[in-house]
Amino acid sequence: MSVSPADDGLWCRRFHPAPDAAHRLVCFPHAGGSASYYLPVSTALAPRVDVVAVQYPGRQDRRNEPLTDDIATLADQVHEALRGWDDRPLTFFGHSMGALVAFEVARRFEREGSGPVRLYASGRRAPSRYRDENVHRRTDDGIIAEVKAMSGTDDRLLGDDELIRMILPALRGDYRAVETYRCAPGATVACPITALVGDSDPKTSVDEAQDWAKHTSADFDLRILPGGHFYLNSRAADVLKVLDDHFAAQAAPQGT
Repeated sequence: MSVSPADDGLWCRRFHPAPDAAHRLVCFPHAGGSASYYLPVSTALAPRVDVVAVQYPGRQDRRNEPLTDDIATLADQVHEALRGWDDRPLTFFGHSMGALVAFEVARRFEREGSGPVRLYASGRRAPSRYRDENVHRRTDDGIIAEVKAMSGTDDRLLGDDELIRMILPALRGDYRAVETYRCAPGATVACPITALVGDSDPKTSVDEAQDWAKHTSADFDLRILPGGHFYLNSRAADVLKVLDDHFAAQAAPQGT
């Protein structure tokens, strides 16, 4: 039985509330990212799908709150915030760091007997695939250089010193969370997983994305799209088509 949502808009942002939608998509941002990154997704899918974007602490209107620089702790917090939002089928979509958070939140839901109908893991190697990375230990300039190389932030923002100072703590904390994350041995979810990856992503190879198959006891699907780590910025229509097809299949009568 679902309960009233535990979050009143602090963690869960609905840009286009769709109370009559049959399905809900929960979107998890990348390192340094915010809920507003998924505004175009909400615009495209509403009102057919109720889109909820997660807002992590330490950024935008939550920038004065303490950062959470540990994936497990962040997943605990998001799971608690999402209580009561499972009054309709949930689908999770996470990009980069968000894929790890989505995976861990799905595990927590499943321990309680619920969980998403599918997890979309975008731009992130499988939880069991480890690289020795230390971006979070770099200087401020080093972190900015990393973000520019990934093309995940508007260069106009990176040229604004005041804005850089505002986002750097969140970036450093998020990189620390990702780079210190260690997946529990044999950790899986019961829902199907679709992994999406850019064919020239320096952070995730196709082989590393393929290994998400080891983290589900259900079906697995791999989608390879042109582009780098933020392939979805230029291939938004392709990603939306994947989601559209998923929700259409969910809505179709059984056996059709």
